[in-house]
Amino acid sequence: MQQGAQAALKDGAAKPLLVEAIGITKTFGAFTALDDINLMFKGGEIHCLAGENGSGKSTLVKIIAGTYTQDKGTVVINGRSYKELTPAQSMAEGIQVIYQDLSLFEHMTVAENIALGHLREERSALINWQQVRAIAAAQLERIGVRLDLNQELREASISTKQLVAICRALAMNARVLFMDEPTTALSGREVDRLLEVMSELKKAGLAIIFISHKLDEVFRIADVVTVFRDGRKIGDFPSCDLNAKRLSYYMTGKEISYPKYQRISKAQDNFIEIKDLCKKDMYSHINLGIRPGDILGCIGLLGSGRTELALSLFGLNQPDSGKILIEGRETALKSPSASMEAGIALLPEDRSTEGLFLERSVAVNSSASVIGKLSHGILGFFDFVKERTLALSGIERLNIKTTSERKLAGELSGGNQQKVVISKWLATKPRLFIMDNPTVGIDIGSKAEIYEQAQSLARQDMAVLLLSDEIEELTANCSRIAIFAHGQIVEILDEERLKDPAIGSYIAAVVAAGGKQGTAQDTAAAGTYNPKEGRA
Repeated sequence: MQQGAQAALKDGAAKPLLVEAIGITKTFGAFTALDDINLMFKGGEIHCLAGENGSGKSTLVKIIAGTYTQDKGTVVINGRSYKELTPAQSMAEGIQVIYQDLSLFEHMTVAENIALGHLREERSALINWQQVRAIAAAQLERIGVRLDLNQELREASISTKQLVAICRALAMNARVLFMDEPTTALSGREVDRLLEVMSELKKAGLAIIFISHKLDEVFRIADVVTVFRDGRKIGDFPSCDLNAKRLSYYMTGKEISYPKYQRISKAQDNFIEIKDLCKKDMYSHINLGIRPGDILGCIGLLGSGRTELALSLFGLNQPDSGKILIEGRETALKSPSASMEAGIALLPEDRSTEGLFLERSVAVNSSASVIGKLSHGILGFFDFVKERTLALSGIERLNIKTTSERKLAGELSGGNQQKVVISKWLATKPRLFIMDNPTVGIDIGSKAEIYEQAQSLARQDMAVLLLSDEIEELTANCSRIAIFAHGQIVEILDEERLKDPAIGSYIAAVVAAGGKQGTAQDTAAAGTYNPKEGRA
């Protein structure tokens, strides 16, 4: 393996060396974030930084961007050495970083967002709006994409915003482009388009460095993968020499497996039953039942109706017609409090904005769903002892890595933040737990723990509704899978169907076809899906 990596790096010697990190060390108090890191980024190459949350990837990017200063070592950019690099120097050298939040101006247009950074660098006293449009149009043409230059970003899709962020970086003469989890909020087709754009930028000679937990995308697009673990570099590997199993091992230092869930519950009556549920322009004629012990998966393209249905079950999207029955009784779920009272919990897709108070402690977040039960007496005194006990119980149960229950939620890794959200909802003792993309942006070690938790809850006769874009996640964890398209359920795969070794390819074909049942030709076109390899 090491010989293969060295050969590949040698073969790439003709590519221009744009950035080199030499002996980079960075500590935060007693914590060593980076330990003697040596790394090279070359033009015309797509380079993935892989590792669990907290492994040091983002710290290295921030040092190269000038946000952090290393304690030891040197950053060499375009042949110039820096012991203390400022953000202005980094950008002047052609370094651009696109973070997950994209840092765009929502009230401005596509053209303004792309061009104003360039004009600011030129220190233009007056804005030439014709020039703004010309700059934006030129960068969009460069990546082969057409967008409405007059559209305000607040009205744009996340996919459009991602492309705008790339064009903004190009307009500022980017030679090295860092992208942090660029596909987290994108649909399958949007991911395909973004990866095509990245390939075009590579052909144009840029160095593209991206951080991703989605291993299938790593294998599709990366030339070289650098693995970090606990602040150290494990190695540089050509992506063709890796598969999901090997990469997972290098990232975690242990074998990661996703055991297949098998329903063992004897309960046959549905906990919740949905009958002919409709919501205009969102979903129509949904019929679905979920039993205790079920993990029912939902998959479909953006706008297929699955998320809108989940929000309706949690009282956030009132249906126009149809019935929802809880244990055989028709129930009106008109608000989240009504749904919680009925035994339903919702783990939202965006934990940062919808699931957590990032500036509050783990303890406060863990008790937020049951805060009314922690006050007592006429004056409503708050029971801090119960709050702490509840938080410590969640920390132990979910193996939340934190120095204290008083640590701020925003200071935890993504996987541990998600565990805090799960802990918060488990405090309500739900009987139906809706999990909307629970492992988005989470490293593979935390993924395995969340899967284990979902399966454990189902084995205790909880009903779980799992929404996901990842086929392997669904086939490993679900007893049934519902495929959504155009606001309807087009097919439900039962436990027997899910035993088929080719089921992943079949699901991919049906989803890609927009709900038309996959034929043998569809399945062949989708490729053979191999969960062990982690790619189609």
